[in-house]
Amino acid sequence: MSVDTQPVGTIDGTRIAGGLLSEYQRLPTSGARTALPFELEGELLLAIPQLSEDVPGQDAHMNAGNSDIDAIIYRWENGAFVEHERLLTPGGEDILIFSIGEELFLGTASIRTGSGPYEMNAFATLYRREDETWAPFQSIPTFAVKQLYHFTFDDRHFLGVAQGVTLPHAQPQHPRESCILEWTGDRFEQFQVLDGKWGYNWHFFEVDGQRFLAYADHTSPSLVYRWDGSSFAPFQIFSEQTGRVFTSFEQDGGFYLLHAAIQGDTLLYRWEGEGFVEQQRLGGPGGREFELIRSDDALYLVRICFILGTPADPRTDLLSQLYRWENEGFVEVGDFPTFGGTDANAFTADGERYLAVSNSLTPDVRFRQDTVIYRLHL
Repeated sequence: MSVDTQPVGTIDGTRIAGGLLSEYQRLPTSGARTALPFELEGELLLAIPQLSEDVPGQDAHMNAGNSDIDAIIYRWENGAFVEHERLLTPGGEDILIFSIGEELFLGTASIRTGSGPYEMNAFATLYRREDETWAPFQSIPTFAVKQLYHFTFDDRHFLGVAQGVTLPHAQPQHPRESCILEWTGDRFEQFQVLDGKWGYNWHFFEVDGQRFLAYADHTSPSLVYRWDGSSFAPFQIFSEQTGRVFTSFEQDGGFYLLHAAIQGDTLLYRWEGEGFVEQQRLGGPGGREFELIRSDDALYLVRICFILGTPADPRTDLLSQLYRWENEGFVEVGDFPTFGGTDANAFTADGERYLAVSNSLTPDVRFRQDTVIYRLHL
C-alpha cells in the first residue's frame, strides 16, 4: 500500500559520540526491530519492521501491546525520508532484501500475532518484485522467529531461519528449531535443522578457503558451524547462553570475529588457523547488534545496546558505543543514547554518510519510540 506524506523535518543536531555523529532526522516508529536501507529502481529506501504498538490502559511490558501492525518502508526524498508504503508484518522482527539471478525478493519475519494472548506460531513471508510492487511469493511456517538471513556460495542460495522460545505458555505447532532452507529453483525447502531452541542471528563468512556459519541463540550455545561439503557441522562454541549477534571482518592482515551475548561481554576474536582466539573485551551486558563502517583511513564499530535486567523489569535507556580500530583492537571514541536499541545500518545519500538506528522502547517501557537517522562525520 503506497501512501503520500510530507517529509519529516530534518534536525541539525549537535555532534555527539566523540564528534562523529549528529542527529539528522527522527522517524515515528513503534517497537522498531531493524532499520534496513536498500536501493530499488533508482531510489533509496529504508525498511523498518515493528514489533508492537501501545494499547491504551494496558500495563507497560516489553512483550505486551498490539502486534498486528505494519512494517514501514520510507523513501529518501529532498534530503529526508518520507513514508512510502507499508507491508502487513505482525510482530515484525526482521526484514531482508536479496536477489536470485535477476529476481529480487523481500522477506519479513513475524515473531507473533495478536494483542494478548499472543500466537507465536506465525509465518515468515517472502515477496517477489513484480511490476513495481511486492507480490507474495512464499509463506514459511515459523515459531517465534527473530531473523531471516540469506547467504550464497557455489551458485547455491540458502535462507537461515533463527527462531524458537522455551517458555511454558508458548507451545510450538510449527517447526520450532532454527533451520536452514535451500533454494530449489522455484522455492525454498528445508536443508538442515539445528539444535538451537531460541535463535537470534546468523552470519556467514569465509576464511582460509573454509566456509563458516555463525549462529547466536539465547538458551542454546552460540557457535560457529563449518561447511563439510554436504552440511554445516559444529566447529567452535562462543557462549553457552544469551547470544545475540556475530559479525566478522578483515583488518591489518588478520581475520576477526565479534560476538555479543546480552547478559555477558562483547568479545573480539582473532582467527589463528585452527580456530578463533579471544583478543579483546568490548563492554559488558546489553549488546544486541553491530555495524562496521569504513572511512578512507579508519575502521569503526557501532555496538547497539538493547536492555539491562530482565523483560519483567528492563532498563531501556542505555548508551551504545562507537569504536575505532587502533593497534589490533578497538578503542572507544564516543557513545550515544539508545532506547531499547535494536539495530544500526550505515548508508550514503546525496554524497553524505548516515547511520540509521532503530529504537524499540521508551524509558517507561512503551513502544512508541523514534528511529533516529544520524549524519556521520568520519
